[in-house]
Amino acid sequence: MHQIVRREEMANGNVILNEIEAPYIARKAKPGQFVILKADERGERIPLTMADTDPERGTITVIYKVVGKSTELFKSLKEGDSYQDAVGPLGQPTHLEKVGTVACVGGGTGIAVLYPITRGLKRAGNRVISIIGARTADRLFLEEEMRAVSDELFVCTDDGSRGHHGFVTEILKKVLEEETLSLVVAVGPVLMMKLISEMTRPRGVKTIVSLNPIMIDGTGMCGGCRVLVDGENRFACVDGPEFDGHKVDFDQLMQRLGAYQSEERKSSEAHRCRLER
Repeated sequence: MHQIVRREEMANGNVILNEIEAPYIARKAKPGQFVILKADERGERIPLTMADTDPERGTITVIYKVVGKSTELFKSLKEGDSYQDAVGPLGQPTHLEKVGTVACVGGGTGIAVLYPITRGLKRAGNRVISIIGARTADRLFLEEEMRAVSDELFVCTDDGSRGHHGFVTEILKKVLEEETLSLVVAVGPVLMMKLISEMTRPRGVKTIVSLNPIMIDGTGMCGGCRVLVDGENRFACVDGPEFDGHKVDFDQLMQRLGAYQSEERKSSEAHRCRLER
């Protein structure tokens, strides 16, 4: 059992932070890696990239958005409650080295994944320009944490309620015009990562994206998380989750992510009905 030692609600309660006791994982985990969590014996196994680790406390931190039955079950867990299972660290860690000036771009809950990567790139000696965005100001989180590990931070909201009125891609376009970037790291909605990769491709700027396909076992055995990269099937759980954005077939990824949307809605609705009884 893995106890929740800290719990915070963000973004109007729709985004949850859990700091969880998992000493063996905390000792080995590196930026970019993920864990698979299971609330109870009937629960679904959910992959979540770690937003932080504390080897001394023996804890890992995950941040997730409540989108369906399983994350609603996660949300019902309070401080002091426990996850039945926590498996990890899984996946390949981010390759962190000094390359020059880098741009780290995060959208929505992708900011949670981006934070430890940004911190690692800054510690490696890079000049870091970060761009984070959300639909509205009240859906932003980790802003001050991102500011602390960045040389410059740009904030965007779709409705203009905070920072730039528009999308992260608009700010990145300006940065690309004004700076000589050695690397772009993009984490967020698939369409956002696709647009960023298309933007950097003609400039020859290396672009890393973190993918979130449907995942089952997390060890490369089931093949459920396969993604097409440079014309070849790769498994996000063992080959990723990070890939060269210029080589990813984002259209196929979006199609696969939408394959079970109707079933997910029905399951979530049935779960809410049971809770209301």
